[in-house]
Amino acid sequence: MFLIFGGELTSALVAQDTDRFIQALLIFLSVLLVGIPFASIADYLKAKLGLSWRNWLTHRYLHKYLEQSRFYQIRLLNKVDNPDQRIETDIRTLTRESLEFLAIGLESMFQLFGIAGVLWRISLPLMIFVVIYSIAGTIISTVFFGRTLIGINQAQLQREADFRYGLARIEKNAEKIALYDGGITELKQSQNQFQNVYSNFKHLIRWQFGLNLFQNHYQYATFIIPGVILAPRLFAGELEIGDITQAGTAFKLMLGALALIVLKMQQLTNLGAAYQRLGQLEISLNDDSVGEPHIQIQHGESIVLDHVTVLTPDYKTTLIPNLSLTVNDQNSLLIVGASGVGKSSLLRAIAGLWTSGEGTVTRPKVANLMFLPQQPYLIKGSLREQLLYPRLLQQTTPIPESALEKVLEQVNLLNLLERWGHLDGGQAEMLTLSLGEQQRLAFARLLLHSPRFALLDEATSALDLHNEERLYELLQTKQTTYISIGHRLSLKKYHRQMLKISTPQEWNLVEIQ
Repeated sequence: MFLIFGGELTSALVAQDTDRFIQALLIFLSVLLVGIPFASIADYLKAKLGLSWRNWLTHRYLHKYLEQSRFYQIRLLNKVDNPDQRIETDIRTLTRESLEFLAIGLESMFQLFGIAGVLWRISLPLMIFVVIYSIAGTIISTVFFGRTLIGINQAQLQREADFRYGLARIEKNAEKIALYDGGITELKQSQNQFQNVYSNFKHLIRWQFGLNLFQNHYQYATFIIPGVILAPRLFAGELEIGDITQAGTAFKLMLGALALIVLKMQQLTNLGAAYQRLGQLEISLNDDSVGEPHIQIQHGESIVLDHVTVLTPDYKTTLIPNLSLTVNDQNSLLIVGASGVGKSSLLRAIAGLWTSGEGTVTRPKVANLMFLPQQPYLIKGSLREQLLYPRLLQQTTPIPESALEKVLEQVNLLNLLERWGHLDGGQAEMLTLSLGEQQRLAFARLLLHSPRFALLDEATSALDLHNEERLYELLQTKQTTYISIGHRLSLKKYHRQMLKISTPQEWNLVEIQ
């Protein structure tokens, strides 16, 4: 519509026809006043729809990623790199760019129907030329630039994520790196990671330059093509100057609609890279296959291992062969042995995280089982939230503050409450806790949750004997049966059985008298 009356205005000016000019101007302004609000509303709806789509897609991927410990399996088996970036950046790119192209595509389609008639009326040869020109440009841009740029963009996303992850790892382990005086080593590693980013980006720039060179030649040629084709008819008096204006504008708009891939190739390759990375993540999240053979997990009232063999995730090394044992209520088990013989791997197999191997593990449901690693996990939250993590945070009935204060006193951490003033403090200071304080805090969680079974992977290794004995004595007052990994012989008195793993593939199970 703007095209038709724009050309009409030009023709009226050239003809010096006042009535024709005023009529075209009034119609043009009326269409303009109606069209602008619709364009603004369309942009608003596009942004709103994109946000809703991103919200749905993000929640969908978060559920798949965080449920059933799939995030652990992805990391353990190295299925895909940087799932965090895929969920954040790639979903954002996909939802935003897809709707942008959908809107452009729909607009181009409507323009095409309206413009084709104008161009057909003015010059059929020009219309045929623009169709052939757009097809040729699409083939060239897709074959010579599209696939290559998608691969380069995908590599760039991965390398940017690796560089960012490396910096985040330095921040997370700042104290350990500083104590090792490892700044120079980390500097070299970070520089190498950024060099990968830099090298790939240089490669990307070169290909973008080639694409831009092609696009600019392709697009700027449209400024003279309509005039060259229509000039003979204009000189012969068959067309008005307004017809040339209309034809030139129609040619550009029709080319923009038909050659959308050519003109938006860089954005399309970004979208294609994001789509491929999300597709890879989707496959990994939906992959329920496990190695053969694999450890079967079933639910029961006790922990029972029936001819369990634990292998490394690559299935190349046997850690513990053909192990059978039973851990009933109040019949706790102590696992001892040198480092690297598979003690922690066995606990992870019982927890259902490590499935490489064979045999059957019977254990209670996850709600009745709690795992305490040597390095406790501290969430981003207050002292209260640390104590209630994970399951008590999800219940609607609040835990009395007196109960939380009592458990802090039991694990000898009442000083934290005094230091931070109240249970809702300590968010910023939580990472300054020593490993011993963190382990006592994890034990406080265990005492509050009181699961039927607990798996303790050197959960008191950083504590002195007095605090360690205090915690195990507290645990014995609960209805919790536990399996512990430990090196101190003082732990024997808190267990009924002992599994001694002397070397990989050799073990001995004895009753503790």
